[in-house]
Amino acid sequence: MSRYLIPLLLVAIMIPVFIIGLNRDPSELPSPFLNKPAPEFELPRLKDPSRTVGSADYAGQMVLVNIWATWCAGCRQEHAYLLKLASEADIPIYGLNWRDQRSKALAWLSELGDPYVASGFDEDGRVGIDWGVYGAPETFLISADGIVLYKHLSPLSEMVWQRDFEPRILAAKGSME
Repeated sequence: MSRYLIPLLLVAIMIPVFIIGLNRDPSELPSPFLNKPAPEFELPRLKDPSRTVGSADYAGQMVLVNIWATWCAGCRQEHAYLLKLASEADIPIYGLNWRDQRSKALAWLSELGDPYVASGFDEDGRVGIDWGVYGAPETFLISADGIVLYKHLSPLSEMVWQRDFEPRILAAKGSME
């Protein structure tokens, strides 16, 4: 009897786990930094490796930090929207070129346009790991006091911007007044 009872109990336990998992949005992996200070970093700039870019460059400003790479299909998909945001939105975008080749990344920005105030070159992915990056693209909304307000996995779009970013930006700006 117990020979059949144990597998039955295991199946009974697993059913709720599967149901909960099926109802989760796969693009919403939580960030361990949500509502906590963003990791500090300093990397060589993509365009000028003799200079650096890092968290100190955007201290005191609300910014987006966008993780991107030339091998990333979703990054290509969101690139036109990032260009639009850079020209229309009142929020600087810093890039983190992740696990890429400098020559390919420079050619990409030359061909498609550069929406970034600056991009750090994270060739070995060390900084991405510090940020808890799962893959590209990922976009973090960082408050003026350096707190991670939101993390978005997958390409940005107008709908995502309006639904997920604008309310958080307005709330953060309202709390600063």
